[in-house]
Amino acid sequence: MNVRQLWKGATTAVVRRGIGAAAAAFALVAAVVLGGTVSGMSVAQAKPAWGGPGKWACSGQPVDAGNVITDHDGAGCGGFGSWYQQPAKDGIWTCSGSPVVAGYVITDHTTYGCRGIGSWRHSLVKDGIWTCSGSPVVPGYVITNHLRAGCGGIGAWQHGLPHDGIWTCSGSPVVAGYVITGHLQAGCDGAGAWFHNIARAGLWTCPGSPVPPGFRATTYQAGGCNGLGAWVLARA
Repeated sequence: MNVRQLWKGATTAVVRRGIGAAAAAFALVAAVVLGGTVSGMSVAQAKPAWGGPGKWACSGQPVDAGNVITDHDGAGCGGFGSWYQQPAKDGIWTCSGSPVVAGYVITDHTTYGCRGIGSWRHSLVKDGIWTCSGSPVVPGYVITNHLRAGCGGIGAWQHGLPHDGIWTCSGSPVVAGYVITGHLQAGCDGAGAWFHNIARAGLWTCPGSPVPPGFRATTYQAGGCNGLGAWVLARA
Protein backbone atom coordinates (compact mmCIF):
# COMPACT_ATOMS: atom_id res chain seq x y z
CA MET A 1 0.00 0.00 0.00
CA ASN A 2 1.41 3.43 -0.89
CA VAL A 3 1.29 6.69 1.06
CA ARG A 4 -1.69 8.08 -0.90
CA GLN A 5 -3.76 4.92 -0.20
CA LEU A 6 -2.95 5.14 3.52
CA TRP A 7 -4.06 8.78 3.63
CA LYS A 8 -7.28 7.98 1.79
CA GLY A 9 -8.06 5.10 4.16
CA ALA A 10 -7.38 7.21 7.22
CA THR A 11 -9.70 10.00 6.03
CA THR A 12 -12.47 7.49 5.25
CA ALA A 13 -12.13 6.05 8.77
CA VAL A 14 -12.68 9.47 10.31
CA VAL A 15 -15.87 10.06 8.34
CA ARG A 16 -17.32 6.63 9.08
CA ARG A 17 -16.54 6.19 12.75
CA GLY A 18 -16.34 9.58 14.50
CA ILE A 19 -14.24 10.47 17.54
CA GLY A 20 -12.40 7.17 18.07
CA ALA A 21 -11.69 6.79 14.38
CA ALA A 22 -10.49 10.37 14.17
CA ALA A 23 -7.86 9.75 16.84
CA ALA A 24 -6.79 6.49 15.15
CA ALA A 25 -6.66 8.16 11.75
CA PHE A 26 -4.51 11.00 13.08
CA ALA A 27 -2.12 8.43 14.55
CA LEU A 28 -1.95 6.56 11.24
CA VAL A 29 -1.28 9.55 9.04
CA ALA A 30 1.21 10.95 11.52
CA ALA A 31 3.13 7.68 11.32
CA VAL A 32 3.19 7.93 7.53
CA VAL A 33 4.17 11.60 7.36
CA LEU A 34 6.44 11.90 10.34
CA GLY A 35 7.67 8.44 11.17
CA GLY A 36 8.60 7.03 7.77
CA THR A 37 12.10 6.89 6.37
CA VAL A 38 13.21 7.81 2.87
CA SER A 39 16.24 5.76 1.98
CA GLY A 40 18.91 7.80 0.23
CA MET A 41 16.81 10.99 0.28
CA SER A 42 17.55 14.32 1.89
CA VAL A 43 15.73 17.58 2.51
CA ALA A 44 17.68 19.07 -0.39
CA GLN A 45 15.90 16.65 -2.75
CA ALA A 46 12.45 17.83 -1.70
CA LYS A 47 10.46 20.09 -3.99
CA PRO A 48 11.85 23.65 -3.70
CA ALA A 49 9.77 26.06 -1.61
CA TRP A 50 7.67 28.53 -3.59
CA GLY A 51 8.71 31.58 -1.60
CA GLY A 52 6.27 31.14 1.27
CA PRO A 53 6.99 31.36 5.00
CA GLY A 54 7.91 27.68 5.33
CA LYS A 55 9.81 24.88 3.61
CA TRP A 56 9.36 21.56 1.80
CA ALA A 57 10.60 18.39 3.49
CA CYS A 58 10.65 14.69 2.59
CA SER A 59 8.41 12.16 4.31
CA GLY A 60 10.13 11.18 7.54
CA GLN A 61 11.63 14.59 8.20
CA PRO A 62 10.45 16.14 11.50
CA VAL A 63 7.99 19.01 11.57
CA ASP A 64 9.54 22.02 13.27
CA ALA A 65 8.01 23.12 16.57
CA GLY A 66 5.16 25.56 16.01
CA ASN A 67 4.73 24.47 12.38
CA VAL A 68 1.90 22.68 10.59
CA ILE A 69 1.75 20.83 7.25
CA THR A 70 -0.14 22.76 4.58
CA ASP A 71 0.64 21.11 1.23
CA HIS A 72 1.68 17.80 -0.30
CA ASP A 73 3.51 16.85 -3.48
CA GLY A 74 3.33 13.14 -4.27
CA ALA A 75 6.12 13.45 -6.83
CA GLY A 76 8.51 15.15 -4.45
CA CYS A 77 11.61 13.50 -3.00
CA GLY A 78 12.06 11.18 -5.94
CA GLY A 79 8.48 9.92 -5.75
CA PHE A 80 8.41 9.34 -2.00
CA GLY A 81 6.43 12.52 -1.49
CA SER A 82 7.22 15.86 0.11
CA TRP A 83 5.30 18.02 2.55
CA TYR A 84 5.22 21.78 2.98
CA GLN A 85 5.41 23.02 6.57
CA GLN A 86 4.93 26.56 7.82
CA PRO A 87 4.20 28.40 11.08
CA ALA A 88 0.67 27.94 12.46
CA LYS A 89 -1.76 30.85 12.36
CA ASP A 90 -5.41 31.35 13.16
CA GLY A 91 -7.66 29.86 10.45
CA ILE A 92 -4.92 28.01 8.54
CA TRP A 93 -5.87 24.88 6.54
CA THR A 94 -3.58 21.90 7.15
CA CYS A 95 -3.17 18.47 5.60
CA SER A 96 -4.53 15.37 7.32
CA GLY A 97 -1.91 14.16 9.78
CA SER A 98 -0.47 17.60 10.48
CA PRO A 99 0.47 18.20 14.12
CA VAL A 100 -1.84 20.47 16.11
CA VAL A 101 0.13 23.27 17.75
CA ALA A 102 -0.58 23.96 21.44
CA GLY A 103 -3.42 26.45 21.86
CA TYR A 104 -5.09 25.46 18.59
CA VAL A 105 -8.16 23.34 17.85
CA ILE A 106 -9.55 21.78 14.64
CA THR A 107 -12.64 23.62 13.43
CA ASP A 108 -13.48 22.34 9.92
CA HIS A 109 -12.74 19.51 7.50
CA THR A 110 -12.76 18.91 3.75
CA THR A 111 -12.12 15.54 2.12
CA TYR A 112 -10.77 17.09 -1.10
CA GLY A 113 -8.22 19.49 0.41
CA CYS A 114 -4.44 19.11 0.29
CA ARG A 115 -4.54 17.66 -3.24
CA GLY A 116 -7.11 15.02 -2.33
CA ILE A 117 -5.60 13.86 0.95
CA GLY A 118 -8.05 15.88 3.01
CA SER A 119 -7.50 18.99 5.09
CA TRP A 120 -8.40 20.36 8.50
CA ARG A 121 -8.79 23.97 9.57
CA HIS A 122 -6.84 25.03 12.66
CA SER A 123 -8.01 27.93 14.82
CA LEU A 124 -6.86 29.51 18.04
CA VAL A 125 -9.09 28.32 20.89
CA LYS A 126 -11.64 30.71 22.37
CA ASP A 127 -14.72 30.45 24.57
CA GLY A 128 -17.65 28.95 22.67
CA ILE A 129 -15.71 27.72 19.62
CA TRP A 130 -17.02 24.63 17.76
CA THR A 131 -14.43 21.95 17.00
CA CYS A 132 -14.38 18.76 14.95
CA SER A 133 -14.48 15.32 16.54
CA GLY A 134 -10.92 14.30 17.33
CA SER A 135 -9.75 17.85 18.01
CA PRO A 136 -7.63 18.26 21.13
CA VAL A 137 -9.18 19.99 24.12
CA VAL A 138 -6.97 22.87 25.19
CA PRO A 139 -6.08 22.70 28.92
CA GLY A 140 -8.47 24.81 30.99
CA TYR A 141 -11.43 24.24 28.64
CA VAL A 142 -14.41 21.88 28.83
CA ILE A 143 -16.77 20.44 26.19
CA THR A 144 -20.20 22.01 26.50
CA ASN A 145 -22.26 20.87 23.51
CA HIS A 146 -22.38 18.34 20.66
CA LEU A 147 -23.74 18.51 17.11
CA ARG A 148 -23.84 15.18 15.27
CA ALA A 149 -24.03 16.77 11.82
CA GLY A 150 -21.26 19.29 12.44
CA CYS A 151 -17.88 19.46 10.75
CA GLY A 152 -19.01 17.95 7.47
CA GLY A 153 -20.85 15.08 9.15
CA ILE A 154 -17.97 14.00 11.37
CA GLY A 155 -19.54 15.65 14.38
CA ALA A 156 -18.65 18.81 16.27
CA TRP A 157 -18.11 19.68 19.92
CA GLN A 158 -18.35 23.12 21.50
CA HIS A 159 -15.54 24.20 23.80
CA GLY A 160 -15.99 26.66 26.63
CA LEU A 161 -14.36 28.04 29.73
CA PRO A 162 -15.67 26.45 32.94
CA HIS A 163 -17.77 28.21 35.55
CA ASP A 164 -19.68 27.08 38.61
CA GLY A 165 -22.83 25.24 37.50
CA ILE A 166 -21.84 24.44 33.89
CA TRP A 167 -23.16 21.40 31.99
CA THR A 168 -20.49 19.49 30.08
CA CYS A 169 -20.66 16.60 27.62
CA SER A 170 -19.63 13.06 28.41
CA GLY A 171 -15.89 12.76 27.86
CA SER A 172 -15.16 16.36 28.77
CA PRO A 173 -12.17 16.93 31.00
CA VAL A 174 -12.85 18.13 34.54
CA VAL A 175 -10.87 21.28 35.30
CA ALA A 176 -8.87 21.31 38.55
CA GLY A 177 -10.96 22.42 41.51
CA TYR A 178 -14.27 21.21 40.04
CA VAL A 179 -16.44 18.18 40.84
CA ILE A 180 -19.30 16.45 38.98
CA THR A 181 -22.64 16.83 40.74
CA GLY A 182 -25.36 15.83 38.25
CA HIS A 183 -26.06 13.74 35.15
CA LEU A 184 -28.49 14.11 32.24
CA GLN A 185 -28.57 11.14 29.88
CA ALA A 186 -30.26 13.05 27.05
CA GLY A 187 -27.90 16.04 27.24
CA CYS A 188 -25.36 17.09 24.62
CA ASP A 189 -27.43 15.95 21.64
CA GLY A 190 -27.80 12.48 23.15
CA ALA A 191 -24.16 12.07 24.16
CA GLY A 192 -24.99 12.64 27.83
CA ALA A 193 -24.13 15.61 30.05
CA TRP A 194 -22.59 16.15 33.47
CA PHE A 195 -23.06 19.10 35.83
CA HIS A 196 -19.85 20.70 37.15
CA ASN A 197 -19.48 22.77 40.30
CA ILE A 198 -16.56 24.35 42.09
CA ALA A 199 -15.74 22.00 44.96
CA ARG A 200 -17.14 22.89 48.38
CA ALA A 201 -18.22 20.97 51.44
CA GLY A 202 -21.74 19.55 51.32
CA LEU A 203 -21.96 18.91 47.57
CA TRP A 204 -23.15 15.49 46.42
CA THR A 205 -20.75 14.17 43.77
CA CYS A 206 -21.37 11.60 41.05
CA PRO A 207 -19.45 8.37 40.42
CA GLY A 208 -16.18 9.15 38.67
CA SER A 209 -16.01 12.70 39.99
CA PRO A 210 -12.55 13.80 41.09
CA VAL A 211 -12.05 14.69 44.75
CA PRO A 212 -9.86 17.82 44.82
CA PRO A 213 -7.04 18.20 47.35
CA GLY A 214 -8.35 19.27 50.74
CA PHE A 215 -11.60 17.31 50.38
CA ARG A 216 -12.81 13.75 50.95
CA ALA A 217 -15.87 11.76 49.87
CA THR A 218 -18.00 10.59 52.79
CA THR A 219 -21.66 9.50 53.04
CA TYR A 220 -23.11 7.54 50.10
CA GLN A 221 -26.64 7.99 48.75
CA ALA A 222 -27.90 5.38 46.27
CA GLY A 223 -30.44 7.70 44.65
CA GLY A 224 -28.05 10.61 44.16
CA CYS A 225 -26.78 11.90 40.83
CA ASN A 226 -30.00 11.04 38.99
CA GLY A 227 -29.96 7.46 40.23
CA LEU A 228 -26.27 6.75 39.65
CA GLY A 229 -25.37 7.16 43.32
CA ALA A 230 -23.54 10.01 45.01
CA TRP A 231 -21.08 10.79 47.79
CA VAL A 232 -21.14 13.94 49.91
CA LEU A 233 -18.03 16.08 49.84
CA ALA A 234 -16.41 17.07 53.12
CA ARG A 235 -13.26 18.89 54.12
CA ALA A 236 -10.32 16.60 54.66
